[in-house]
Amino acid sequence: MAETAIERDGEATAAATQDREDDGIKRRRLGFSFWAPLTWIAFLFLCALTAGLWPLPEPDAMHFLNQAALPGDSGDAEIGGADVPWTFWLGGDNMGRDIFTRLMFGARVSLLVGLVSPLIGLAIGGTLGMLAGYYRGHFETAVVAFADIIVAFPGLVFLIAITFYLGPTMTTVTFALGLLTIPYFARVARASTLTFAEREFVLAARAMGASDLRILAREIFPNVIIAMLVYGLLVTAALIVIEGVLSFLGLSVGPPTVSWGGMINEGRDYLDEAPHISLIPAFVMFLTVLSFNLLGDTLRGLADPRESRL
Repeated sequence: MAETAIERDGEATAAATQDREDDGIKRRRLGFSFWAPLTWIAFLFLCALTAGLWPLPEPDAMHFLNQAALPGDSGDAEIGGADVPWTFWLGGDNMGRDIFTRLMFGARVSLLVGLVSPLIGLAIGGTLGMLAGYYRGHFETAVVAFADIIVAFPGLVFLIAITFYLGPTMTTVTFALGLLTIPYFARVARASTLTFAEREFVLAARAMGASDLRILAREIFPNVIIAMLVYGLLVTAALIVIEGVLSFLGLSVGPPTVSWGGMINEGRDYLDEAPHISLIPAFVMFLTVLSFNLLGDTLRGLADPRESRL
């Protein structure tokens, strides 16, 4: 009896120690590299959603007396249809427009394109990848060949063709970028499905007579979607950069819609005299891309038990 009690106490102590170690891992994983980028992304979402509610200058209101105003300079700005004294917190651009205001409105374009485009790829590519990994055979071969063809085709040429024929609108750019992400999500979904398709719980569901649709929806999808969502954060970071490049080249949304890439492009002729016109939006884009990358890496470590043990 005494030995049994000691064994129980030892097992309880070991379990408690393991729980503390697991909690310690989680605390380490959800440290600064998680909360700092999450705070920045949440702040951007707040700015994008409430940009039109703040008492700020109009994003397209030009004041040529404040051209290339330095951060902290004072001048006049149009707020509510009237010119009022204003401090340009982040400076003014080459036309005297407030950079801080334009960054807030430009966040709408970057976040919308960066988040909606991966959803298109996740929905279509994820479905194709799951079906390919589950059914295998000729369908898998066709999906893999389709993904290889899309990846091999020059993406910039595709984007130029789409924007040329349909116009450089936000809808066009979002849809075109979403199509380009389909093969990547298909590959991730297929690889994850191949891992889970032969697991015990799937074999048990099949032995109990569950249909393929039920197995895919109830057994495989909840496991596959985690990997795709984490991967989607990394894709979002890449698409924000790509949208900025397209705006810089004049292939994304144009005036009067504000975009970070367009702001960088507008200041490139003034890099010698007023570098802040381009560098400030470039730095904001850098922080945003870095935040999505850090967030994705942290969540990937939490989702993968092999990395959690490192």
